[in-house]
Amino acid sequence: MFKRIFVIVLDSVGIGAMPDADKYGDIGANTLVHIAKHRGGLRLPVLESMGLGLIETIDGIAPILRPIAAFGKMAELSKGKDTTSGHWELAGCPLFQSFPVYPNGFPPEVIEKFSYYSGLSVIGNKAASGTEIIAELGEEHMLTGQPIVYTSADSVFQIAAHEDVIPLERLYELCKIAREKVCIGDHAVGRIIARPFIGTPGHFIRTANRHDYSLKPPDTTVLDLLKQAGLAVIGVGKIADIYAHQGLTQSYPTKSNKNGMEIITSLASQNLPDGLIMANLVDFDSVYGHRNDATGYAQALEEFDIALAGLKSVLTDTDLLIITADHGCDPTVPGTDHTREYVPLLAYHHKLARQQNIVKLGVRTTFADVGATVADNFSLAPLAYGHSFLNDLLR
Repeated sequence: MFKRIFVIVLDSVGIGAMPDADKYGDIGANTLVHIAKHRGGLRLPVLESMGLGLIETIDGIAPILRPIAAFGKMAELSKGKDTTSGHWELAGCPLFQSFPVYPNGFPPEVIEKFSYYSGLSVIGNKAASGTEIIAELGEEHMLTGQPIVYTSADSVFQIAAHEDVIPLERLYELCKIAREKVCIGDHAVGRIIARPFIGTPGHFIRTANRHDYSLKPPDTTVLDLLKQAGLAVIGVGKIADIYAHQGLTQSYPTKSNKNGMEIITSLASQNLPDGLIMANLVDFDSVYGHRNDATGYAQALEEFDIALAGLKSVLTDTDLLIITADHGCDPTVPGTDHTREYVPLLAYHHKLARQQNIVKLGVRTTFADVGATVADNFSLAPLAYGHSFLNDLLR
């Protein structure tokens, strides 16, 4: 059994279209494979040593004979392909009803209700890229003081505002209004997102002060079980936002993937109490995937691999590291939406690296197997979904 389990979610790092990808318009999507082809091969020596090249054929990643980690991939049981449902399922709580989406913008009743409770008229109200819409409407926003409301292919109600026009605390207040009074009932989107930015027309930049306001998971997650048992549950990045701050004992927000890995590595080097440290590295998705930046995505993966070597060096013999994702976001296909994909599954601990066994985790039928494994390790009550692969790691 392990005293600490680290789960790192590489936001949007999918590894091939699922069988039902046609229902989502995602036939042929493969985030990792297509990025590698675009780059002319990825250089990920640590992930390669763990067996990444044995999950799927990836340019530049060798299918080594003796991986130091258990390897496989997981299918999403939930309906959808978004961050919230992916993370909830990882924690043992799949979602079987898709969140509402608004490809043509929000209906009048939603905008009218938001204006009524906020006292503000809005501009925007369409599906758009976050960087493009502030470039388009940022100057008008600065002149009028009206917040920019927009959505995307995801189930989100996003509010963009210049930090000098609508201060952060006011922007967060507007998001809480949307979460608690507007996007409810049939319009209960997965997340309300504050999207602050700075700069001048033609030179606007989104800041790291983003904040997400998620719905609460509809059922018990492994985070809840851990906390109830008196174990540590530490969230890094936007984990606290995704789970609506439910089931956590500590939270460390991050400003970038680099900052996230620095925090994870620092935590791993400390004498932490037993429990779960769960991290989300969002830059893969928000900075590169949604912006169709395959080159930047490849570089971010290689930077993560370098940081992973540092994390691996400070893990103890009683630590388990699980690396996975929550959905895909193939930057090489048309559009900027998430893609319905399998996600990689790598599970590493020092003893496994020293032995000669090759541990194939196969194709898991649900992300919830991660939550089930965590629950099994800490002898918690089994969750309704998921099958533990703990015994595979300990044999």
